[in-house]
Amino acid sequence: MSAGGTSTQSFVVVGAGILGAAVGRELTRRFPSSSVTLLEKEDRAAAHQTGHNSGVVHAGLYYEPGGLKARLCRRGVSLLKDFCDEKSLPYVECGKLVVALDDAEEARLQHIHERAQANGVPGVRLTDAAGIRDIEPHAVGQAALVSPTTAITDYAAVTRALVEDITAAGGRVEFGREVTGVERGSGRATVHTDAGPMSADHVFVCAGLQSDRVARRSGGDRHPSIVPFFGQYFLLESAYRDILQGLVYPVPDPRYPFLGVHLTKRHDGEMTVGPNAFLSLSREGYRGLGLSPRDLAATLTDGAFWRFSAANAASAVREARTVLSQRFFLQEAQRYVPALEGARATRLVRGIRAQAMDASGRLLDDFAIDETSSATLVRNAPSPGATSSLAIAEHLVETLDARR
Repeated sequence: MSAGGTSTQSFVVVGAGILGAAVGRELTRRFPSSSVTLLEKEDRAAAHQTGHNSGVVHAGLYYEPGGLKARLCRRGVSLLKDFCDEKSLPYVECGKLVVALDDAEEARLQHIHERAQANGVPGVRLTDAAGIRDIEPHAVGQAALVSPTTAITDYAAVTRALVEDITAAGGRVEFGREVTGVERGSGRATVHTDAGPMSADHVFVCAGLQSDRVARRSGGDRHPSIVPFFGQYFLLESAYRDILQGLVYPVPDPRYPFLGVHLTKRHDGEMTVGPNAFLSLSREGYRGLGLSPRDLAATLTDGAFWRFSAANAASAVREARTVLSQRFFLQEAQRYVPALEGARATRLVRGIRAQAMDASGRLLDDFAIDETSSATLVRNAPSPGATSSLAIAEHLVETLDARR
């Protein structure tokens, strides 16, 4: 296969979230004479994780310097910003404060600062309590890491624009076509769908919340398995819309697998609080109880989940309090912005995270990709997956091209 685009081979991409759309677009750009088809079981793009997130464009503060996540995040920010500029999509560099409330958190903040500098995050610096007030007059803390280039965007709009680029380049996009599995041969693959099979020289599976199921039906291992965790956001009443200029985050606590409540400005100017992280009763139920007996049974019969639960009981108690009590949820945010006392908030449609676990119950914090000559199955593309999506797509297609 030639990087010059002379190949007439065929590609199928499964999943029209931001990663699948980005892979499809990258294929049309790298191999313009090839056939590219994007399949999506829903009637629209960005129907699941991509369309139910905070919209934060992460700058690359936390990741191991030199590692793939750090490199793809920094590259992804650049590609995403350029794409949003090209398509006139929202991209607001509102900035972010990671706030330490005590000495222990400040010590961890120093380590994050060192990583951020090593990763080349522009303008990152530490500040004290007075510096916090200068940047965000309503925020409090002992110290903070300042990331002025952390941004917000509309990932669903980005995804739709990527899909438009695919069709404009001659690719096909088929909504309402569910993929049940991929039969991986030595030279070609057969994609089994609810509307019949189709073949391709190479298939990319970017199935998100369903990635483990599609992988197992394609001959992959049981693990990593997907355990869904929902994240609840609240929209602050309009009087608090401008209480912050940007984002205020806590310092990650190594005792807990999830970050905790933070404050996030949206691209439309509204202010949100959240998310928490608690076991979801379904993979795709965003309202009400959201119970799927099939999804819940898959979680409860997965030994990895019980091993994870046994090791994270304290985290479950912390997160359960935010699930059961809106008052406690907002009180967590008030630790960083005391002026939120008495604020009212409206519950938003929740998001559901595809949390990948290995057989021991350990959360996967890195990419998990199954590759053969005819298929690439993305089994875990962790945060900052949306931020890095264009760079991940570039990496996956470059990897395929180098093998051929």
